[in-house]
Amino acid sequence: MPVEPTPVRYGPEPSQFLERWEPGGAVTRPDVLLLHGGWWRQKFDLHLNDGLAADLAGRGHRVWNAEYRRIDGGDGGWPETLTDVLAACEAIAEAGTRPGSVVAVGHSAGGHLALLAAAGAGLAGAVALAPIVDPVACATEGLGEGATPLFFGGGPDAVPSAYTAGSPLDRLPLGVPQLVVHGTEDERVPVAHSRRYVERARALGDPVELREEVGGDHFFVLDPLHPYWAGTVDWIAQR
Repeated sequence: MPVEPTPVRYGPEPSQFLERWEPGGAVTRPDVLLLHGGWWRQKFDLHLNDGLAADLAGRGHRVWNAEYRRIDGGDGGWPETLTDVLAACEAIAEAGTRPGSVVAVGHSAGGHLALLAAAGAGLAGAVALAPIVDPVACATEGLGEGATPLFFGGGPDAVPSAYTAGSPLDRLPLGVPQLVVHGTEDERVPVAHSRRYVERARALGDPVELREEVGGDHFFVLDPLHPYWAGTVDWIAQR
């Protein structure tokens, strides 16, 4: 059984910390950096990932469940939020785990951060669960109750360079293995976004796999008891 998580700070701000989950025995699989979703909003926090963290630790992974600065009064946004995640990666390295043996796993907005951080920090790979991969489409389609313009400081026409720099779609190729998992009935972030992303990633030479869950919504990926999860943890273990 995993032990209770231990807080690890990577910066002075209240939201700049990780919770480290250690397995009950030896670490036998890659370390995992978990990044929660919630459209980067302050009201959602790292505890969304507690179920996944406990499951991974129980399988022999050391898990780093990350908090970061968010919008809606949390002093986050672009690029501060990604800066936090990269600082968290540095803290993991300082604790003795080399970046090349860490897999980032993120849901929704956390998937957006996982993809960018995996490339920026040289991680072993990224698992993007119902991810935000195309911020321009999210903004123009009005997804997330207007969260994307708040995160980037304006719409795509107002701050185009921010969208380009902060878009996994526009940052391709990332140069790291990627697994994208998306439900076909996701109404929060349409699966079409991930399909376009994976098509471009493959065309540019990235090793990326798309696994679609027929009938899946935006949140099934947070359930470690869902059948999809077994294949995902196998993918992580192979990095």
